Amino acid sequence: MNLTVNQSIYIHFLKVESINNSSVLQIGSTGKIQALSQLYNTGGFTGPAEEAGPDGVSTPLVPLSPF
Repeated sequence: MNLTVNQSIYIHFLKVESINNSSVLQIGSTGKIQALSQLYNTGGFTGPAEEAGPDGVSTPLVPLSPF
């Protein structure tokens, strides 16, 4: 059995509160979603990172708002 789905989607405004590396934002339908994870060393680093600040917390370069 063959099933063909045709759809038109018009989005006038889309507000996404939060999305992270493991999120999937889907608009419409799909038959299959395959997970993909890739790791790149774009900085050309060859050793471990430097130690973090006291208690594992480093001071941000830009002041962060609590909200």
